[in-house]
Amino acid sequence: MGYELATFAGGCFWCMVSPFEEQPGIIRIISGYTGGHKENPTYEEVCSKTTGHYEAVQITFDPDVFPYEKLLDIYWRQIDPTDDGGQFYDRGPQYRTAIFYHNEKQRLLAEKSKQELEESGRFSKPIVTKILPASTFYPAEEYHQDYHKKNPLRYKLYRIGSGRDAFLKEHWRDPEWEADAAKKIDSSLAEDDAANQ
Repeated sequence: MGYELATFAGGCFWCMVSPFEEQPGIIRIISGYTGGHKENPTYEEVCSKTTGHYEAVQITFDPDVFPYEKLLDIYWRQIDPTDDGGQFYDRGPQYRTAIFYHNEKQRLLAEKSKQELEESGRFSKPIVTKILPASTFYPAEEYHQDYHKKNPLRYKLYRIGSGRDAFLKEHWRDPEWEADAAKKIDSSLAEDDAANQ
């Protein structure tokens, strides 16, 4: 079948790489900007709230190994889908959530997963995450790429300080998922310890 693209906006793009990268069939993840009207925007321009762009990640994946439905499942578990003003303490239109579909199959799967989440009753407020057609994706500056690896301590402090981790823990108390997430965190901490020795 070949590789496909998936594009997700989930607030600060620093937090949207590591949940996906360790999954099988993930070829590449790029942090960047999409959904707006300015060509080749800079981070400063996007933060000025005048470009219409979202911070997002674009994932190249092998659907035969890791289907799009699983990417959607991971995506929903990284965000507050009820917040239309940003994510956690990052406020502004560039931090809103959206799924950018690359074909009709992705659109249908995204709509289905959104409806299932809405009907699950997991959240007391309406799901406001938008489902939009993919448009030109502009890679972010190099210092934003793989930020969690380049600045592991600052990244961890940011996740905690932003309120993201506490929110996700409160709303996704699935034992199986938590066990898997704990393994990934332990692995990440071990890598940090090794790198700092």
